[in-house]
Formats: sequence, structure tokens, C-alpha cells
Amino acid sequence: MKELFLGCAEDLAALVEEWGMVPFFRNAVEGFSVEEHTPPRLWFGEEAGPWEWKGPVIRLSHCAYGKFCRGKAMYISKELFFDFANYRRDGYDFDARADEGLVRGRDREIMEEFGRVPSYLSKDLKSLVCFTPERKREFDGVMTRLQMQTYVTIADFEYARDRHGREYGWGIARYTTPEAFFGDFAARAYKREPEESYALLESHLKKLLPRATPAQIRGILG
Repeated sequence: MKELFLGCAEDLAALVEEWGMVPFFRNAVEGFSVEEHTPPRLWFGEEAGPWEWKGPVIRLSHCAYGKFCRGKAMYISKELFFDFANYRRDGYDFDARADEGLVRGRDREIMEEFGRVPSYLSKDLKSLVCFTPERKREFDGVMTRLQMQTYVTIADFEYARDRHGREYGWGIARYTTPEAFFGDFAARAYKREPEESYALLESHLKKLLPRATPAQIRGILG
């Protein structure tokens, strides 16, 4: 994998378009992460870095971002996400999965809220579904599961503002569904069999990561 230097959100957005998939943190495939190509000074210094780039990258590339890779964050380009979701969902939209009795109660409650409003800040969603601060781990587990199944993605990150209108603190995730985020999702996601989608994604990663083992590629695709 070629040497890279990520110095701004625009660099990362371009990489998402080029690679199609970009894990946020280092993983089993050496060099295949934002973490490994961003200088340490940008992670926790005064300059904007990967933590602050997340929202701008989503807006610039209109990519999917969420916990898609072994429960860890990953960017996926719009072009690849349709097949990625088709494979991960095994061809089921959420309602079909629920009708088959394949979803948990809390997952259903979260998805019912998205049926009413297309997106929520994480803190508002927690409150609506009655997750108390003491049950934060449960909420995080439900949201990770829904992201891994590709029923939920992150549309943006929003910040609190001081009395001068300046942003501060950590960005708050705004969750949504791929159906709401991409608009044309259903027409494009289910046009192939899930096995065909997997084969396309596998072929893409084999070309991108020629030194990766079959097991490492399976680990990325899940």
C-alpha cells in the first residue's frame, strides 16, 4: 500500500472515494486505516484532526460512516455501500427481518423511532427510548448492532456552541437510516443476490489489499 499523508478532511474524503472502504482505527491489515496515515499531532492537538473531520468527510463524499468493521468505525463510499448493506442484511430490510422474528425488542424500538423522524442526535434518541445514563452501555450495544447490520448509519456530527456561537466539546452523532440518507437506497441495494454483492466486495478488497489474507478480507466484510 502506498505511503499516504492525511492532513485535512478533504484528503480523507478523497481517500474514501479512492479506496471505497477506510477503517478509522488500525486493524489486522497493515496500513488500512485513518489512524496509520494521520500524524500524531493532529489527533489531540489544537489543529482539527480525524475526530473533527468525521462530519465534513461525510458531507463532502456523501459516504456512509458507522461501526461497520468488527464493531469499529469505518467509512464506506456510496458506490460500495449498497452492496455492503445488501450482503450484511442478507437481502432483508428491517421490517422483513422483524416479520421473521429475527430482531430484538430494543432494536425494534429504535427503528420505530426512525419511522417517525428520519434522524436523531444520539442524546435525543437515548431519551426517547428511555435509556438512562446508567444504561449507556446497553444503548451503545444496540446502536452498534444496528450499524453492523447496516440498518443505521451516521449522517453527521453536531457540536454544542458557546454564547459566541463557537463550537466546543466532542461532536454528537446524528443517526439515521441508509434509506433516509441515500434516498435511492432500496432500488440500488437489493438489485443483486447477497452472494453476488459479497463477491463484488471481495474482489474490490483483493485488488486494493493484495497482501491481505482471505481471513483478513472476511473479517473486514463480516
